[in-house]
Amino acid sequence: MRRYVAAIDQGTTSSRCIIFDHQGRIAGAAQREHEQIFPQPGWVEHDPESIWRNTESVIAQALESCGIGAAEVAAAGVTNQRETTVVWERATGKPIGNAIVWQDTRTSDLTAELAGDQGPNRYADRTGLPLSTYFAGPKLRWILDAVPGARLRAEAGELCFGTMDSWILWNLTGQHITDVTNASRTMLMDLRSLQWDPQICAEFGTPMSMLPEIRSSSEVYAPIITGALAGVPVAGILGDQQAATFGQACLSPGDTKNTYGTGNFMLMNTGTTPVFSEHGLLTTVCYRLGDQPAVYALEGSIAVTGSLVQWLRDNLGIISSAEEIEPLARTVADNGGAYVVPAFSGMFAPRWRPDARGVVAGLTRFVNKGHLARAVLEATAFQTREVIDAMRADSKAQRLDVEQVTLKVDGGMVGNELLMQFQSDILDATVVRPVVTETTALGAAYAAGLAVDYWSSTDDIRANWAEDKRWTPAMLAADRDRLVSEWNKAVERTYNWV
Repeated sequence: MRRYVAAIDQGTTSSRCIIFDHQGRIAGAAQREHEQIFPQPGWVEHDPESIWRNTESVIAQALESCGIGAAEVAAAGVTNQRETTVVWERATGKPIGNAIVWQDTRTSDLTAELAGDQGPNRYADRTGLPLSTYFAGPKLRWILDAVPGARLRAEAGELCFGTMDSWILWNLTGQHITDVTNASRTMLMDLRSLQWDPQICAEFGTPMSMLPEIRSSSEVYAPIITGALAGVPVAGILGDQQAATFGQACLSPGDTKNTYGTGNFMLMNTGTTPVFSEHGLLTTVCYRLGDQPAVYALEGSIAVTGSLVQWLRDNLGIISSAEEIEPLARTVADNGGAYVVPAFSGMFAPRWRPDARGVVAGLTRFVNKGHLARAVLEATAFQTREVIDAMRADSKAQRLDVEQVTLKVDGGMVGNELLMQFQSDILDATVVRPVVTETTALGAAYAAGLAVDYWSSTDDIRANWAEDKRWTPAMLAADRDRLVSEWNKAVERTYNWV
């Protein structure tokens, strides 16, 4: 009997496989980190072959951890770090270079060139995205321009492009496909037709023969042909933030989740019509189940949150493990007037300031390492406040009632109770953590399981979701307003640095 669904979660810092049962509980899991490659300032790369080897390994380890084989797995879903771009040879499956990671900023001059006189929103009415180093299309153009012979080989049909879902699917099944959520992060797909846009591809200098076939997020694509899950159908693909939204059962317009990971990513379900932001947010595909209409979302992407804690640990040595930051921050009553603005590679939503660089503001002799630890945590909450304010403004125009939003949270930082309480305080909103916080992998599992009738409908997803803990605001409005005002002053100090 096929009692489980597998989720392959190819993330920014590691690859994982998690095995879920019908109640959405974890039966087994394995994880392996991969190297972060920094060839020069602003450049971030991954080795795709190393990631694939790690993926094969964690699949086998996850099955072994719960003592099952492929015969007990109904389907596999894939979720992935979005926008990270890889190009490989169609004949051999060998990458022509390292993957360029979503955080990479080498395409800053190229995106300005593509914007031309029309500005960064040149393609926003079709793609929902501003021209930014964040997205995959400019990264692909850079590879074609910079790698000797790549453009000629691409035009001859010899090369394949993909985000990491396509790379994993190619190696699992031999098929060159992606889903609508990942395609919507390339700047090359029309949000309404859900197909590659020939005009944009031509203006980006992208041969369409390189591009994967766009499919829904939940359908049987192909059986796995190699490794421990051989014979199991791959039946779900979702970009990681869309997967977390699905796993959090944000299935109705206005439902909102925030994932606290390397960066922070807030998505609000806006229903079956794309809502185009006037306040610095992205419009993206949230999911598409089979041949049903696509569901869209507004998204606020924040580049640096969890990675700011890593910076405090690895670059400054103030803590020796991420777990130490909360007790250190609790040694002080507040931030001591200090603010850390982590614009390490510019600022993402809603400000979109590539010229910004990080600052520590408000320093006095009074400030100690406890205050800095607290300021690092608070930076995540302040950036989240900016995004939710933009969502409130955009959604008000669309008559989505989000004034009193309840924010569902997940990701690695949500175990930090000091941060979660401050998040509730600075938002003046309720924050809720689910029992299963591995919502990214869970969303991919749900997409795959729905396609093979392991789960009968999205009602099963709603029924499985369960609350673990909630936080409600306890801060005085005057204190909240003062802190937000001081944060804004600190942010403005980051502008025009580059």
